[in-house]
Amino acid sequence: MGHLEERLERDLKDIHDRVAKMGAQAQEAVRYAVQALQTGDKKLAYATVLNDNPINRSMREIDNTCHRFFAIHIPTGGHLRLLSSVIRANIELERIGDYAVTIAREAAQLSQPPSGGLGKELDRIASETMNMLQLAISAFTELNAESAKSTMTMAKEMEHNLDIVYTEMMENDERTKVEEILAIFVVFTQLKRVADQAKNLCEDTQFAVTGEQKTPKIFNILFVDEDNSSLSQLAEAIARMNYPNIGNYRSAGRVKADAINPQLVKFLEEKGIDYADTLPTTIDQLTPKEISDQHIIVSLQGEVESYLPRMPFHTSALTWGLGEAPEDEDFHEYESIYRELAILIKDLMELLRGEGAS
Repeated sequence: MGHLEERLERDLKDIHDRVAKMGAQAQEAVRYAVQALQTGDKKLAYATVLNDNPINRSMREIDNTCHRFFAIHIPTGGHLRLLSSVIRANIELERIGDYAVTIAREAAQLSQPPSGGLGKELDRIASETMNMLQLAISAFTELNAESAKSTMTMAKEMEHNLDIVYTEMMENDERTKVEEILAIFVVFTQLKRVADQAKNLCEDTQFAVTGEQKTPKIFNILFVDEDNSSLSQLAEAIARMNYPNIGNYRSAGRVKADAINPQLVKFLEEKGIDYADTLPTTIDQLTPKEISDQHIIVSLQGEVESYLPRMPFHTSALTWGLGEAPEDEDFHEYESIYRELAILIKDLMELLRGEGAS
């Protein structure tokens, strides 16, 4: 091995060791912050806040080391992907340290540790988050793409868990003090962000090893109207036909019609869409998890809040309000509604994925 190759390998090992050290610092920060919260140990909380300074220094050192590597070795191919992933991971680990600081600050302000149902839920989610973070950091430092891929599956379940927690917090009788319930809310949010960054680390690992880019997000979108016989079905059909790679689409009604409007079936047949065997459904037939999994819920008749008075925490609501569906075989009116919906859906897809989304 020549001198330049030896220098390259030595510099790569230096970067690896620095990232491993920073990963350990970030894990320790989250662990101590959660411990301070669970035990009411204010000294540990303040120590965790102060110990964020070494994490910030590590971030700056890694950043400088990566830039020196670029200047000396002018990396290409796999080395370039690795350095690009390290730079992103460096930022993500620094953010995890910041989240730990926020948890520690909230722990220092609480008069007593969280207890009861929320305390148990906090312990469970904190444990799952720290486990996911440990697996993600190990996958990155070992450049294990398979481990990263399996760890990423934990993030989706974490998001669903937190949606349930947020709902329970708003309904829980234990919220005796506003400032304390808000503090717990912040803690749960920071844990969710730690899980998000752990998922990002896994994506960085896959990119460094395989060159595989982050998979575009698939959005769950639910269209609702009065009886799921016409407008919401039409919106779902348009979205499925024109944007199959952007979302998972569903529709539902406040109540359930006996059947899909036969005029709509004929209209869609002319568009080359077979809807003859489709059956209406109601919002009540969807499980709480199916509702909380929706990224966007769109109302086509009336305000969306009239269908779901309390929206899931991570769900966005849109009200398009198209009015009444055609009552007779007026294909001209169906065509007008079709075009209006097509424009609205196109605008939404471009907002989610950018211009030219398909």
